[in-house]
Amino acid sequence: MKRIALIPIDNRPVCYTLPQMTADLNPDIKLYMPSRNLLGSLVKNANIDGLFDWLEELPQTDYIIISADTLIYGGLIPSRRSDAPKEEIEKRILKLRNILLKKSDCKVFLFSSIMRISNNNFNEEEKEYWSEYGTKLFAYSYNFHRFEAEGSIEAKNEVNKLINEIPQEILIDWLETRERNFEINKMYLDLYDNKLISTLIYSKDDCAKYGFNIKEANYFELKAEKKKNVFVKTGADEIPLTLLARCISDGNNIKIAPVYTNPGEINLISNYEDISVKNSVESQILTAGAKVTTPEDADMILYVNNFKSKQGELVMNISTEEFSEKFSLPEKPYFIADIRNANGADNKFINELLKTDFSPLFKGYAGWNTTGNTLGSAISAAISFFDAKAPDKEAFKKLQTVRLLDDWAYQANIRKIIKEKNITGEKEIKEFFKPFEEKIKKFLNTENPEIFYVFPWNRFFEIEIKV
Repeated sequence: MKRIALIPIDNRPVCYTLPQMTADLNPDIKLYMPSRNLLGSLVKNANIDGLFDWLEELPQTDYIIISADTLIYGGLIPSRRSDAPKEEIEKRILKLRNILLKKSDCKVFLFSSIMRISNNNFNEEEKEYWSEYGTKLFAYSYNFHRFEAEGSIEAKNEVNKLINEIPQEILIDWLETRERNFEINKMYLDLYDNKLISTLIYSKDDCAKYGFNIKEANYFELKAEKKKNVFVKTGADEIPLTLLARCISDGNNIKIAPVYTNPGEINLISNYEDISVKNSVESQILTAGAKVTTPEDADMILYVNNFKSKQGELVMNISTEEFSEKFSLPEKPYFIADIRNANGADNKFINELLKTDFSPLFKGYAGWNTTGNTLGSAISAAISFFDAKAPDKEAFKKLQTVRLLDDWAYQANIRKIIKEKNITGEKEIKEFFKPFEEKIKKFLNTENPEIFYVFPWNRFFEIEIKV
């Protein structure tokens, strides 16, 4: 049995319950996670001292996966908001170093975010001033880097203009926060070089062509070229799942072949990402510890429902051409990453899938949020299920019920309706889900599961589905 410990990003279901459900597919896996109440939320930081105590008291494990943002700042969102001085943060890293010295007999996987720069005036996950100056701070960063890279006079003029439009104290605070986080991220390389961690991932999301975050990513990419298990990845919330798959597949050389619904469009770039669909798919497979291969040599087929021209986003009223190809089931174990839309399933694709007979070769579906999120969650679940000597089929049906209800029923259909009408009552919401529940139950051949719907962060962006 492989014993794996995980300190998640925060307490959202995709960060906390999804890894557990993924591990539950494989009875050969024992997953340890701290109590959910130790982790942060949208309005609460993680209990850092409690997490350090949990880590120190952890029983013998084979692998430890750590969200550095959680342990060092109190969460991904606090890493952007925290005003803690660099010296205080450094003390936490020293504490982590001392703990890892005592756990040298297990593999440690650590991941940290490169602080994002959102191009909007929306401060729900940023510092307060983002509500007024978010787009200007983004433009300042973009044009500052663009001038450095291209020597563009237009970019330089835009920077000079923005300096006069953004209050000096706000610009200084934001730049100092960025510089602190950048310097702290450099310190994780020292932990890697001293063999205290075996795999290190820097994650980047909400990417553009230029920006301070892109500059920082370039720095770490140059470092990663000379270090075997250091990666810079586009994405964020799926990374612990990818690392969970990396633990499960360690040494097994699972071979995965991507097959695309639109093979001529694989060099397009998804929303919120800065690499092609093809590169995103292959990078996710490799980071999960598997190999990219051809369908003839594959252990599993990754069926990618990719977009034409531009990725859609249903909740943002951005449409794209829906699936219209013939859906034929592979004759090998297969799983599906539905990336036709960002944040929500392709309805026509799902309707075609549900017409097929539930096959023992089917290893899962995901259509969750960004392309990276979808791929990471789909690959991790498929690897966990495929690797198991005697996979838990009921756990698999439970996970697929949640994914289809979340990615298809909620994100692609229900979310927009209840948001517009501001419907939050559980009984009312459940009525919207009933027709989808019936179709999913028929497809998966399940009995009558009891299902509950809650909003863990009191917003419509994510829903928690309890089966």
